[in-house]
Amino acid sequence: MRLVVVVPAYNASRFVRGVIERIAGASAPDLTRIVVVNDGSTDATSAEVARARVSCEVARIDRARNGGYGAAMKDGLALACGWDPEIVACIHADGQYSPEVLPDLVADMRARSLDVLQGSRIASGTALSGGMPIYKYMANAILNRIENRALGLAMTDYHSGYLLYGRRALRSLPFGNLSDSFDFDLEVIASARAHGLLVSEAPVPTHYGAEVSHLRPIAYGMRVLRVLWNYRRGRYAPA
Repeated sequence: MRLVVVVPAYNASRFVRGVIERIAGASAPDLTRIVVVNDGSTDATSAEVARARVSCEVARIDRARNGGYGAAMKDGLALACGWDPEIVACIHADGQYSPEVLPDLVADMRARSLDVLQGSRIASGTALSGGMPIYKYMANAILNRIENRALGLAMTDYHSGYLLYGRRALRSLPFGNLSDSFDFDLEVIASARAHGLLVSEAPVPTHYGAEVSHLRPIAYGMRVLRVLWNYRRGRYAPA
């Protein structure tokens, strides 16, 4: 099995080096490479990536300008797919999501033969105790009910950003056609459902600290509703 981890990073100089070293130290089975996508950062993100001391290969993509979370993920996934991995995991550069649970997520994904695995802060019971703002917790609960109804799933969290992609998803989903913004992850799930792939979740701990969120809640909420509307209209169905 080949595992590649993609780390989208924007102005994450305070955290990214530690996250890379934690990923490498998590003893995830068959981790071959870490791909860091520096999405037009204006701080020392690129230099901090270069300072990371790990035993596996770290590949860096330096985007000339900030293109958005989805744009960074598309670049990272494109590079990762060139190595024909069995699984690609996305772990954010700000340290909010624990790299240490990656081995358990990989094992769970393989045991259930899943194509997309979403890490759930809510299922873990650590969202609020980990510092998740109450307004985000409540908004997540409202959106979650709508998302489950639209997508025909029974998940507790669609928005953590801790996603694992299996080989069938990597080979069949049209990532290049998806959003350049934060709704990219939800479009991945919608596309996977439209392609008949297996999607589920597993609990992950979370920690809200000094990281800076670049997500605008109201605009993001509207994007989520647009994704669900497009899904119901067949927007993500295979061509």
